[in-house]
Amino acid sequence: MTAAVISHQKCSLHDHGNPYHPESPERMNAINNRMITAGVDWITRHYDAQMATREQLLRVHATDYIDKIFAVAPQDDRIIDLDGDTSMNKHSLAAALYSAGAAAQAVDLVMTSSYQHVFCATRPPGHHAGRAHSAGFCLFNNIAVGAAHALAQYGLERILIVDFDVHHGDGTEAIFINDPRVLFCSSFQHPFYPFTGADTRALNIRNLPMKAGTRSNEWREQVREQWLTSWRDYQPELVMISAGFDSHLEDDMGGFNLVEADYVWITRELCQVAKDYGQGRIVSCLEGGYDLSSLGRSVAAHVKELAEFH
Repeated sequence: MTAAVISHQKCSLHDHGNPYHPESPERMNAINNRMITAGVDWITRHYDAQMATREQLLRVHATDYIDKIFAVAPQDDRIIDLDGDTSMNKHSLAAALYSAGAAAQAVDLVMTSSYQHVFCATRPPGHHAGRAHSAGFCLFNNIAVGAAHALAQYGLERILIVDFDVHHGDGTEAIFINDPRVLFCSSFQHPFYPFTGADTRALNIRNLPMKAGTRSNEWREQVREQWLTSWRDYQPELVMISAGFDSHLEDDMGGFNLVEADYVWITRELCQVAKDYGQGRIVSCLEGGYDLSSLGRSVAAHVKELAEFH
């Protein structure tokens, strides 16, 4: 086996308190069930996530913000609203710590073990969380915690982060903008929440804003033209993926029209870049994806490609 999956049962207990909230606990069940029925469970090794440490969080988040999240986290059956989209119940803090910790743990696995590819099947997602704020269902920025851990713990100098969620990874961009050790590439619907990214000008940012209705051929063409050469020019020592599957045509959270084959295609392209320049090392973290059927199918296809790529 060359691929591992990191998850934790606490991630299924985080709840925003609204039965119609799209970022629901059922997302984990949909993923787990599809991984089993698709046979992906048999070709990957599973690990329980470890909690992020305060030191790991402080590399990307402000002290006051971390203290606030710990202070307001409910200990009883109340629901605490952090912003217009993001809430916490009594399990949310643990789930967020496991989600962020999974990204750092995945980095440790690809850097020190025989596992080249690791997928973090955790929630809440992270790419909208900034240094000092929650947003868009996100408490801590999981992918940023993992990247910062790789920079600090292993002295890496070139990390590629690719975000193919239908929403711009604004939190990740804000954390790493103008840091040459990270090349951040985000494809997203525009104009659309969080209404950022289209005008970003920074040497280490390669954004692809695209109109609603974007289909497979248009999206792949833009990725080929705007990203593939820059990835190879950068020669990343580690590839990280903010894997958002709400760009699927069946997901009404956004207006893109991608399908499972598109996620397989970009996963394969990233695996090849990682193989050529980064000893094959890939860490992928779940972001969006709210239609349960397409989410389960897309994650299974993504992880299957990670497990079978040679």
